Amino acid sequence: QVQLVESGGGLVQPGGSLRLSCTVSGTRISLFAMDWYRQAPGKERELVATISRGGSTYYADSVKGRFTISRDGAKNTLYLQMNSLQPEDTAVYYCHAGVWGQGTQVTVSA
Repeated sequence: QVQLVESGGGLVQPGGSLRLSCTVSGTRISLFAMDWYRQAPGKERELVATISRGGSTYYADSVKGRFTISRDGAKNTLYLQMNSLQPEDTAVYYCHAGVWGQGTQVTVSA
């Protein structure tokens, strides 16, 4: 049974940084593509970033140049490094690999 557990969210000031982690159990993360999604209050869940099996990456235009998706096979963990955070980045962030994690809240506010 595949399980995803996100961590690393919190409250940060505009311009700050956070690194989200998604620890995977029940499978090896190198076997498939993985994604980060986010859902802001009153909005639909949206794709933020994807990393393919081969390591290719995709980013939504709204985060390109600020966010970096990566993975550590030895730790079986997916990451999302978020820099230059803005209030519009406030959302619950979810890890996805066919199943969903529980999400971690990111709040960007002065």
